Amino acid sequence: MARLARLYAPGVVQHVTQHGSDGRAIFSDAADYLAFIAILHEAARAHGLAMHAYVLMPGHVHLLATPLDADSIARVMQAVGRRYVPYFNRKSQRGGALWEGRYRSTLIDATEYLLTCTRYLETKPVAQGLAGSPGDYPWSSFAHHAGIANNPLVTDHALYWALGNTPFERQAAYRALFAKALDASVVTRIDDATEHGWALGNADFVAGLAAAANRRVRPLARGRRGKSEK
Repeated sequence: MARLARLYAPGVVQHVTQHGSDGRAIFSDAADYLAFIAILHEAARAHGLAMHAYVLMPGHVHLLATPLDADSIARVMQAVGRRYVPYFNRKSQRGGALWEGRYRSTLIDATEYLLTCTRYLETKPVAQGLAGSPGDYPWSSFAHHAGIANNPLVTDHALYWALGNTPFERQAAYRALFAKALDASVVTRIDDATEHGWALGNADFVAGLAAAANRRVRPLARGRRGKSEK
């Protein structure tokens, strides 16, 4: 089956993930994480990408960001690859591809899913046994949102600002979101949408994208064959 083109929509939040080739680690120590963050920050500023949340895992990365232009995310991911991959290969004395094919992404209905997806990213280290709590893991945006440390890579989304009138109120309200774990069905929904490149949102959001998208934005109904859906 032919691979669908990526969905793109300037001004719409996207969840992006990139995995290491064959399950390999893409970070070996703190210097690698810091180098990746610096490269990502520079690329995001150069290509018009507002980074709202992220997590860097040993074998993959997750980003939640809003592109200014249709090709902002593609340009950022290309720029990061051109600089980080040679850096990591030289340091690790290895060659060949570092990434497992192309990055995967999904468009997000911010009103319904932005804070949910942010929690999804920032609890990844806990879910995979790398930290006891989101605040214990240094390679994510949690510390910024929770008021532990300012992170220049992060551009706060308007929905984060709406959590409170002062930084203290916003940070406290944000930390309170983590009192309850995400429902497993929500995690599955995010994973599935990102893996297959479908829009993630309510019916109105999906319908609005479908009218202007470069390709269909949701799976075909079961049993349908042949006709494409816009």
